[in-house]
Amino acid sequence: AKPAPTTARLVDNRMLSLPGAGKEVRRFTLDTSGTPLTYEAGDALGVRPVNSLGLVAEWLAVTGLDGSTGVQVNGVGAIPFAEALHRHLDITRISSDLLRFVSERARDNRELKKLLRPDNKDGFAQWSWGRQAVDVVAEYAVRASAQEWADVFKRLQPRQYSISSSPLVDPHRISLTVSVVRYENLHGRPRGGVCSPFLADGEPDMEVPVFVQRSPHFRPPADDSTPMIMVGPGTGVAPFIGFLEERRALGHRAPNWLFFGEQHRATDFYYEDELTGFLEDGVLARLDTAFSRDQRAKVYVQDRMREHGPELWHWLQDGARFYVCGDASRMAKDVDRALRDVAVTHGGMSEGEAAAYVKQLAADKRYVRDVY
Repeated sequence: AKPAPTTARLVDNRMLSLPGAGKEVRRFTLDTSGTPLTYEAGDALGVRPVNSLGLVAEWLAVTGLDGSTGVQVNGVGAIPFAEALHRHLDITRISSDLLRFVSERARDNRELKKLLRPDNKDGFAQWSWGRQAVDVVAEYAVRASAQEWADVFKRLQPRQYSISSSPLVDPHRISLTVSVVRYENLHGRPRGGVCSPFLADGEPDMEVPVFVQRSPHFRPPADDSTPMIMVGPGTGVAPFIGFLEERRALGHRAPNWLFFGEQHRATDFYYEDELTGFLEDGVLARLDTAFSRDQRAKVYVQDRMREHGPELWHWLQDGARFYVCGDASRMAKDVDRALRDVAVTHGGMSEGEAAAYVKQLAADKRYVRDVY
C-alpha cells in the first residue's frame, strides 16, 4: 500500500541550469511544516500532480465533448469529465490500449495496426517520439463518448524524485532536483511531462500532495569512519547533496568523493557553489567532473573512474561504500563495467573474480544504487 499523501507547500523554485543549457533543471523546495511527514537522506518523495488546464481544454476541443458531462472513474465515483481529465487520468501517455482504441475507430488504421504488432516495439517507440496522446486523437479524428475515453485512460500515477536534502539541516524542508520535460510536437505545439512542469510552473506556496517513499537500502554510512564514493551524473547528483549535508551536520570525518557529469561546465554544473563549499570545508575530499561536450572526445563519469583507478581501488580497500544514482539504461551499466575494470586493472583480478568481487560488494551493502 502506498503511504497516504499529505500536503506540502512549494516555497522555492530555483533554476540550476544556466541560460543556454540544453536542459531545464530546477531545485524545488517544499515546506512540510504542520504535517506528520518525516524523511531520511536517501528517501524519495512521491508527488501527485494534476494535468494542466491547457491540455484539458485541448482534449475537450479535440474530442468535441462537454467537460461537464458526468463520467464514472474507478475508485473515485461520478465526476465531470473535465475534472477526470484534470485530476485523475493519465492523458499524456500513448498506451497500447489507447492506440488500439483509436485504431478500432479510425478510417484508415493501417499504420496503427503495424505499430501495435508485438514485434514492433522499436517502431512504436520511434513513432511516439514527439507525440502525446492528444496528438494521436487529433491526427485520426476519432469520436467516442466521454465515458469511453475515461475507460481507456490509465489512472494518473504519482512521480517519485530522489530527495536532495537532509532533515538534519531542516526537518520541515524537502528539496528535489528535477529535469523539467518540455518539447514541441511535430506541429510545433508545446508539450511537456505531467509532474515536472506542474512543479516548475506552479505558483509560489502552491499546495502539492506528497508522500515519502522510504529507501532503507540507500543511506549515507552510519559509521563516521566509513569513506563514501558517489557517482551521480546529471540529476543523479540529487541524493548526494543530502548525503553530504548529513555528513557535515553529523561531523563525520571520513573522506567523501563525488563523480559528477553533464554536457557543459558553463551551463550544467548543478550545485557548483554548494559543492565548492563542501570541498572548502573538507566534507568533500575529491570532486571529479566529466563534461561530455566540452572537448572533441566525449568524456563520462565512468571514464573518470578508470582514470583515477588506483585511487578508487585504494578507497575500496579502505572499506569505502560506493553509491550510484541516475539513469539505469546506460549510465549505471557503464559504471558497473568500470568498477569491474578497476578491480581487474588495479586489484589484479581476472574478469570472473572482478565480477564476483562487485557482486559481493553489493551483497555486503557496500555497492548501492538508486537508478531509474
